[in-house]
Amino acid sequence: MRVALLSIHTSPLDQPGTGDAGGMNVYIVETAKRLAQSGIDVDIFTRATASALVPTVELAPGVNVIHITAGPFEGLLKNDLPGQLCAVTAGVLRTEASKPEGYYDLIHSHYWLSGQVGWLASERWRVPLVHTMHTMGRVKNLELAAGDKAEPDMRIIGEQQVVDVAQRLVANTELEAAELTNLYAADPTKIDVVNPGVDLELFSPGSQTVARKELGIPLDSSVLLFVGRIQPLKAPDILIRAAAELIAMRPELRSSLLVVICGGMSGAGVDRPEALRDLSIELGIRDLIRFEPPTSRAKLVSWYRAADLTVVPSYSESFGLVAIESQACGTPVVASAVGGLKIAVADNVSGRLIDGHNPIAYSHVLNQLLTNPIAREELSRGARMHAAAFGWENTTAGLMDSYNRALINSRVAT
Repeated sequence: MRVALLSIHTSPLDQPGTGDAGGMNVYIVETAKRLAQSGIDVDIFTRATASALVPTVELAPGVNVIHITAGPFEGLLKNDLPGQLCAVTAGVLRTEASKPEGYYDLIHSHYWLSGQVGWLASERWRVPLVHTMHTMGRVKNLELAAGDKAEPDMRIIGEQQVVDVAQRLVANTELEAAELTNLYAADPTKIDVVNPGVDLELFSPGSQTVARKELGIPLDSSVLLFVGRIQPLKAPDILIRAAAELIAMRPELRSSLLVVICGGMSGAGVDRPEALRDLSIELGIRDLIRFEPPTSRAKLVSWYRAADLTVVPSYSESFGLVAIESQACGTPVVASAVGGLKIAVADNVSGRLIDGHNPIAYSHVLNQLLTNPIAREELSRGARMHAAAFGWENTTAGLMDSYNRALINSRVAT
């Protein structure tokens, strides 16, 4: 089987945590590699963002990344990409036209922009379209973070069109499947629920002492970790405000508390790059905050191992890969009870879920766990066991089942 995988607005070669690169990029890379290991050839189409990029890059054996030239190489924001979809689609079709007839058996598009391209390509090539939303505009607009922008009508309309035409829809969780049916009137019989996963060989428990020495963290610190893109949706400001509340509650923590914010600017966060630093200064805790740029997956393991708790206070998450990665390393997670985080985190087993986004509520939970190492150790054991059920191999098997259903349904329709 040959699959054309579409990732138009962000490249799988980009560093997660920068720009628009995040959990979706990790998902695409990890599943593409395992699909190839299962005997499926995968071509990943993405928009070229630099003139120096070669047309085709081998990501792994059996997985190629194909760069499509469309619009300016640099400086084009995600919200500007709809104006380039014709050019992107033309590039994808042109690439396929240079290959033998019937080269691709199936298209799997990721995010609505890719779905728009996949819609036309599937009709032109007469192959089924499988689509994964990852995030949905209607869901995000239901609970916007302060300072964030509502998703435009263009996206909502585009998502609806893709939902209507795709042969199969892959949802990360049962909750996302329900959102597809309730908010987009998706046919429930064409939805496949496939949980994302984690690389359980890479993300694994290890010595906290060794990790802290590697990262230059005092061994007696109480470390709270945020990993992700710096934007209102991900709500790193909630963690900083909660840390300030924590210090007000327990002034003696000032000598040991360390809050690590690991990630790069994205979305609306680009408009105010110094917002978090300014906030920490305003709250009088700048000395307790350590800002780290996006880092490699291997080094991210060290950050998870070094932390006492990972905090994921997002306003919306289709799943929450950061939460699963942290738990796989044995570090409990404190997260908002939204979207897929309610699946990624087992409340009171692998971490704690918090309703709403009140920093005071977060500070009380963080205080309870930081002052109770026995409770943290119990959650750490639960975290490792919970994460063990989310290997990428299970995700890939679920995708292959979805592909087979799409192909069978396509043959029946013809």
